[in-house]
Amino acid sequence: MTQHICKPNGVSIRVKGKVQGVGFRPFVWQLAQQWQLLGEVLNDGSGVLIRFLTNDNISSFLHELTTNLPPLAQIESISHSEFVWESLPEDFSIAASKPTSMDTHIIPDAATCKACIDELFTRVNRRYRYPFINCTHCGPRFTIIKSLPYDRPNTVMDAFPMCENCRNEYLTPSDRRYHAEPIACDECGPEIQLYSHEEVPVAGDWLNNSIAALLQGRIIAIKSVGGFHLVCDATSEHAIQVLRERKKRQYKPFAIMVRDLEQLEHIAYVNDAQRQVLSGPVAPIVLLPKKKESMLPDGIAPQLNEVGIMLPSNPIQHLLADGYPFPLVMTSANRTNLPPVLTNSSAFMELKSIADLFLVHNRDIVQRCDDSIVRVDSDNQIRVLRRSRGLTPNAISLPVGFPDADGYLAYGGDLKSAFAIGKGRQIIVSQYLGDLTFTESQAQYQSALEHYLQLYQAQIRHHVSDKHPGYFSHQLAAKRCDKGNGATLIQVQHHHAHIASCLVENGWRIDQGKVLALALDGLGYGDSGSFWGGELVLADYKDITQLGGIPSIPFVGADKAAKEPWRSYHAHLKAFLPELTQESLARLIPKKPIQTLTIALNKNLNSHSIRSAGRFFDAVAASLNLTNDQVEFESQAALQLEAAAMRITHSDRTDLMIPVIGLTMELASFWRNWHRLEASVEERAYLFHQAFANALADMVSKASAEHHVNHVALTGGVFHNALLTRLFKQALPEHIHPIEQQQYSCGDGGLALGQLAVALAKGE
Repeated sequence: MTQHICKPNGVSIRVKGKVQGVGFRPFVWQLAQQWQLLGEVLNDGSGVLIRFLTNDNISSFLHELTTNLPPLAQIESISHSEFVWESLPEDFSIAASKPTSMDTHIIPDAATCKACIDELFTRVNRRYRYPFINCTHCGPRFTIIKSLPYDRPNTVMDAFPMCENCRNEYLTPSDRRYHAEPIACDECGPEIQLYSHEEVPVAGDWLNNSIAALLQGRIIAIKSVGGFHLVCDATSEHAIQVLRERKKRQYKPFAIMVRDLEQLEHIAYVNDAQRQVLSGPVAPIVLLPKKKESMLPDGIAPQLNEVGIMLPSNPIQHLLADGYPFPLVMTSANRTNLPPVLTNSSAFMELKSIADLFLVHNRDIVQRCDDSIVRVDSDNQIRVLRRSRGLTPNAISLPVGFPDADGYLAYGGDLKSAFAIGKGRQIIVSQYLGDLTFTESQAQYQSALEHYLQLYQAQIRHHVSDKHPGYFSHQLAAKRCDKGNGATLIQVQHHHAHIASCLVENGWRIDQGKVLALALDGLGYGDSGSFWGGELVLADYKDITQLGGIPSIPFVGADKAAKEPWRSYHAHLKAFLPELTQESLARLIPKKPIQTLTIALNKNLNSHSIRSAGRFFDAVAASLNLTNDQVEFESQAALQLEAAAMRITHSDRTDLMIPVIGLTMELASFWRNWHRLEASVEERAYLFHQAFANALADMVSKASAEHHVNHVALTGGVFHNALLTRLFKQALPEHIHPIEQQQYSCGDGGLALGQLAVALAKGE
C-alpha cells in the first residue's frame, strides 16, 4: 500500500566523476542488495543520483562505495541531503536516465579487460573469437558516443538491436554486461569482413586469411576503435620497405604491436613501471629502448634507439596478435599530409595506393582517436607525449582561485593540435588532432570541435587563441567572433600558454606567486611580433617577463629552417662566428646554396630574429651530419641527436661548456670549442646535451638568486628529450624545485589547457 507523508524519510546521494558507462549503477545495485537498502539509482546530467529509504546501513554502503570502485570508475565528489519519498520504495531499482543539462564525464575508450580476453579465447563461450566483445569494464566509449547521456540509443550501437541473450545480460544488474552500451555478439552485433584490393569480399575466415596475407608480406588496412591502422609484419624488411615507399615515409618511426610481455622482452628493454603502463586500461604506445639483438629491422625506427611498442588494446588486435607468430607494425592509416581515415569508403578510396587488403567492420567511428604515446622516464614518471585514446576526454580540475570556466573555448596551436572547453570548475582537453596545415585536417578539427560543443552543450562567449595570425586555429577563433554574437577574442602568447599548462596540471594556485620557467621549443609567436623558443622567464598565470635564455639571431626563411637543419647551422655560424670565410662555411656545410643564404642575411631579405632551442639542436645535429638535408617530420633532427647521445651512458669529460653571461647563453665560444672538440659523434652528442643542461641550470640558479624564486616550470617540446631533462635535473641546485608535466604534453598538445587558464586568470 502506498503511503503519502511529508517529513524527510530518505537520503539523496549525488555522485560526480567518472561514473557513467563504467558499471557504476550495477555496482550500486549490488551494494544495495548486500546492505538491504531500498530505493533507486539513475544517471542524469550531473552524474549519478542515488536515493535510499532511511536506513542505518547507509553509512556502511557509502564506505564500501568509495573503497571498492569498478575498474574504470572515479569519484570526484559525493554529497547527500535529506529526501522525501512520496511513494515508499518496495525494493532497490535502477531507474531510467534523465535527459537534463550535462555536468558529467565522458569515459575514454578502455582496452579489453582480462575477463573479456578469457571469454574471447574460450571455445565454449558464446563470444568465442567475436571481434567486438566488451563489457562495462572495457571497450569503446568516447569513439561511439553521438550525444549524452551515455545510453545505447545515443551511440552508434543503436544500429544493432540486441538479441535475446544480449538483452538479458544488459538488463541483469548482477551481470558484468549490465547496461554495457556496446554489448553485442555474433548474432546481433557488428560484423567484420576482409576485402581484396579490388574491394571484393575475401571468402573464408577473416582471421585466418588476414594472418596468411601478413605472412606473405602483405599490408592490411585495419579498422580499429578510433581510426584505421596500416599493418604488416614488423620483422619483414621487405614489407616495411614497401610500406615506407607507398606511404612516402622513409624515416618517421613505426609503432609495433606485440602479442604479450614475453614477446616484448625479446625485442626491447622493459621495467616493471613500463609493464604496468603497457598492460593498463589505456594500453598506449610506450617508447622503449630496442635491444641490439632484436629481431626488428632498423627500418622500424631508422637512426633511433627507441621503438614505440603497444600491447593489443581491442579484440581484433588480440585475435591477430594471438594468431600471428611475430610482432606487427601498427601505424596510422593515412596518406602523406592527410589525416587518418575514419570511414570504410574513405579507406577504400584513400588507402588503395598503400594497402593490399582491407579489414573493415560496420560499427561507425564517431570521433578520431589515435593511439596515445607515453614515455616512462628513468625516475619511473609517466610522460604523455601524445594524449588521445584511453586518456581523452578526461577533464582536469582548475586550481584554487580560478573562476568557473563556462563559456571559454581555447583553440590550441596548429601543430599537434588539441582544443579545450571550460565546464564549471574543469577544463576538458580534446584528443590529439594533428597538424592543421592542410584543409582535410582542418575539416577534421572543426568536426571534432562541433561534436564537443554539442556533447557538452557549451555556449561559448570567449574564444581563446594563439597570437600567431598565420595559425588556422587563430583565424578560426577570430572568425567565430565576427558573427555578431558578442563573443570576445582573447589572444595568449605561445610560451605563456605552455607555462600555464604546466602550472595547471600541477595544481599551482592562482595566488601562489610567480615561478621561473624554461620554455624551450622550435618556434612560437612572442611579444611585438617576435619569435621565441629558447626562453628563461618569470611568470604566473597573468604575466610573463623575459629574463634570458638562448640569444636571438637572424634566420632566413624560418619555416624552411624548421625543415632543413643545415640552414640552422648556417644561421648559427654566421651569427656567432662572423670571421668564417665563405670557403670555411662551404667546407662545414658542403653542397648547399650558402652564398645565396649569406647574401639574403646581409640584405635582411625574408629574415627574422629568432630565439629557438629547437633550431639550436637542429644546428648541432647538422654539424654532426646526423640528419638529412631535409627532415621528414617535426623534431627529427633533435631525435636523431638525442639517439646518438644515448648510445653512450656517461662521459667524464667536462671540456665542452656553454658559458652564461648574465642570464643569456654565450654561444660564440661554444661553437669555437665545438669545432675543436675531438671525440666520436656519439660522445660529442652527449657532451652537447650535458653542456646545454648545465647552462640551463646555471641560468636558473642565477635567476633564482636574483628574483628569490625557487620553482622552475619545464615546458615546451624540447623537454620531451629524456636525456636533456635528466641531465638538467641532476645539475639543478637542490633548493630549486622543477615543475614538470606528466598527463598533458609539454609540447603544443598542451597549449589549449594553458591558453584557457591564462584567459581565466586575466578575467578577459
